[in-house]
Order: sequence, then C-alpha cells, then structure tokens
Amino acid sequence: MVETKRDILSLTLSEVKEFLEKNNEKAFRVAQVYEWLWKKHCKSFDDMSNVSKPLRELLNTHFFIQSAKPENVQISKDKTIKLAFRLFDNSLVEGVLIPSEDRATACISSQVGCNLGCEFCATGKLGLRRNLSIGEIYHQVVELMLLAKEKYNLSLTNIVLMGMGEPLLNYDNVLKAIEMIGSEKGLGMSPQRVTLSTVGLPRMIKKLADDNIKFNLAVSLHSANEKKRTDFMPVNERNSLESLKEALIYFNKKTGQRITFEYLLMNGINDSIADAKELAEYCKSFPVKINIIEFNSTGNPKFNKSSAKSVDAFVSFLKSRNLVVNVRRSRGQDIDAACGQLAGKNAK
Repeated sequence: MVETKRDILSLTLSEVKEFLEKNNEKAFRVAQVYEWLWKKHCKSFDDMSNVSKPLRELLNTHFFIQSAKPENVQISKDKTIKLAFRLFDNSLVEGVLIPSEDRATACISSQVGCNLGCEFCATGKLGLRRNLSIGEIYHQVVELMLLAKEKYNLSLTNIVLMGMGEPLLNYDNVLKAIEMIGSEKGLGMSPQRVTLSTVGLPRMIKKLADDNIKFNLAVSLHSANEKKRTDFMPVNERNSLESLKEALIYFNKKTGQRITFEYLLMNGINDSIADAKELAEYCKSFPVKINIIEFNSTGNPKFNKSSAKSVDAFVSFLKSRNLVVNVRRSRGQDIDAACGQLAGKNAK
C-alpha cells in the first residue's frame, strides 16, 4: 500500500519531531527542518541546503509543501499592488499590498471563492471552491512582505484577513496560520497587528472568545436593519443581528477587546440618517470603532457609491453620538484591488 503524501505545513513541531525521531534522525534536524519551513519559508525540500540529501529525499517521499505561488502582479496608480497566487490545484486567489508613507498592510484570502453570496461583493459570485491550507494562507503574507520590501523598502506592519472568503468558515487553518505568523519560529509579528474580518457568524465569534484570541476582530455589518441586511447579505437570514449582538457582547466580555464594524456606504440603500440612527443604537451594547468604507463597483447596477454629502452627514451624525468613526478611502480601484473587488478578473 502506497502512503499518501501529507502537507508538511499542516504538521505541528511535535509531529515533525516525532517523524524525524522515528526515522532515526538526530535531534538538531528538527529545528533545522522547521526553520526552513517557517522562518525561511522554503517551497521545496531541495532548498534546504544544510539538510542532508537522504533526509531531503525522505521528506520528499512522505510530504509535500503546499504554498501559494505568486503569478501576476498589478500595480495601481496609487501604488497599491494586487498579487495573484497560483495554487497546487491550479486555483487562483488574490492578495493586496497597501503601502503608505511608513507602513504596509497585507490583505490576504482564506478561501478560494466564497459561498455567502453578499450581493455587493465580486468574490461571492464565484461560489466556494475550497478552503485554503495553512501554508497557502501563510505564504500569501510572506510574498506580500517580500514585495513591500522590494518595491517600496517598507516592512510589513499589518495583516488583514479581508480578501477572498469567510475566515471563520476555515477556522482551524486560519488560526494555525495566524499562530505561525505571530510565532518567533515563523514571522514573529504581534497578533495585535492582525485583523480578522467576518460577516458575523455568532457561533464562531463565541468560539474565538473561548479560544482567547489575541488578534483583532472586525465585523462587516453594512446595516443595523434586519430586513435591509438580509436583502443584500443572505447570511443574515440564519445569523440575525440580535444573535450577532449577543455574540459580540460575549466576545467583548471574555477578551476585553473593542469591536470594529466595517460599514460599506451604498447610495440610497444604507446611507440615510435613519440608517445612521439604527447603527448608533446597535453600537450601544459594547465598545466599538466604525470604519466607513467607500463602495467600489463590482458590476451590479443595484449598488452605487454614496455621494460626498451623504457620507459627511452619515459620519457627522455618528460622531454626534460620541462614536469613534474613520472613513477609509478606496485604494487600488483601477486594478480591481479595492474592498469587495477581489477575484473579479484574475480568477475568471
């Protein structure tokens, strides 16, 4: 019977150690191999130059390295970079590097496509093909980190899981990838520099709280009106605003973290003062920060960008209720790299 190869990036340090011990390898080889996998983020066992050839062949016999390989780079006029990653099964996902004067943010994907069907999002039109592996998530960060240094001489300062897919539907792989991003054996980035964005799945948000996560949580709210939210976010049918509120109260009490809401302003749909009042009321139950996001076209004529006047009035009302509000200006629109646009063209 032929043994099926395993993705070595899915193994813990103790599992790597157990395998090497079973094959009579010396103890120091464990640290060597693990460093190549995570610190030096190699993509082939042949790259492990200080590891003996017999051991490299042994690893190659039993394992493979499932990473994300950069394929297509697009650079926006505002310096935002969109990077397409080719996966082992020929699927494509996209990640985005957003530079500013002294920092760089990597926006990464957690799934190939998405099955939640938010009407305003290009990724939702693809449907879900599969979850990304730990290595495929991790290597997106690595490649965008290298790109930040190469193109702009910037260190990667922040990571947001706001690309393709719903991270909480790939829970184990996402959390393990974030663990390695934060580990000194990996990239050594503080978990406080990582933000996970979700449409708001109450059961999974409570699980995050129970698992005592240290990274930041952002919820794509987009409306505090039950009917409106259900109209353009079908997930709301099974995960009501009330159950989401209950989960966020639980999360805040267990972690002490402030919640971030992302609110995509869409003309005539969720940008009125009445909408702002509902949002302000919803925010009374926990400490919150609100990021107002400009709408980016995804080809659906139903949705359009709010006018500057509407945005100003909406933000002014929220600030009058003593809420912390930031307006996030779109980046990378000309290369379909802005919020909601990923996988619109490269993955067709």
